[in-house]
Amino acid sequence: MAVVMDSQQTVRHPASLDGIGLHSGETVTMTVSPAAADTGILFRAADGTLIPANTDHVVDSNSATTVGAFGVRVRTIEHLMAAAAALGIDNLMVDIDGPEVPAADGSAKPFVDLLHSAGRVSLAAPRRPITIAQPIRVGTESRWIEVLPADSLRISYTLDNSHPIIGLQAGTFGINEEVFCEELAAARTYGFLRDVPAMRQNGLARGGSPENAIVVGKRSVLNDSLRFPDEFVRHKILDLVGDLALIGRPVIGEITAYKAGHALHSKFVEQILRAAEAEEGAPAMAARGIESFA
Repeated sequence: MAVVMDSQQTVRHPASLDGIGLHSGETVTMTVSPAAADTGILFRAADGTLIPANTDHVVDSNSATTVGAFGVRVRTIEHLMAAAAALGIDNLMVDIDGPEVPAADGSAKPFVDLLHSAGRVSLAAPRRPITIAQPIRVGTESRWIEVLPADSLRISYTLDNSHPIIGLQAGTFGINEEVFCEELAAARTYGFLRDVPAMRQNGLARGGSPENAIVVGKRSVLNDSLRFPDEFVRHKILDLVGDLALIGRPVIGEITAYKAGHALHSKFVEQILRAAEAEEGAPAMAARGIESFA
């Protein structure tokens, strides 16, 4: 969502990443490859099923963002999506042989590195950013997210958690490639040790460990150290950048979020698309994904 160039971008050549899924615990290999203009981010499962990474294909936003089509799902796409958006990569084929994007170290940095290694190339198609014209707000008094008109993408996020390790954290960042790579990409996902048994019983966090997440114990984190004093809220901003990428177009506006999460992010991006459609008088998302390969 961050880089607003004139033309759409894709990677120059394929690049691969191996790892385990944070929630599934399964080993997976993922390969990113060039894609044509107006394809968007498109996942291709081992059986050949094509799953566009857009709002129409979000099938679950509990603890992670999951997209699906024809009964096939790919889970935890938000860190890859955030890296692609921050680097201005609009179109990407993502071949994946498992049910979940590799967790890597729990941050977006390995995906930034992967995409940097794949290079970038401009395509002969214009990028069409969505410029927010009117305020949009979703949520309740206790959890909400809103966007106001502005001349660039800026995100302010407040995290208020009763756990003494987290507490009240707030961060504001103007989102561009440099800021994302230096200030946000390395911030890791996190979870509470007390919740692990119940999560695993429900099919979550089966691959989680201090190697790919901040594990928050009763009075401390199980990891050696935090990468930033406010790493928790930085990761929330990272997640929001990834979920905004489901729109398929850069967003220009001032976003403020309070105790939001993937489910609220999903409702938010749907409202942005509806507002853009009303403003433009046509579907706000270009024809992308499965249709591009019909």
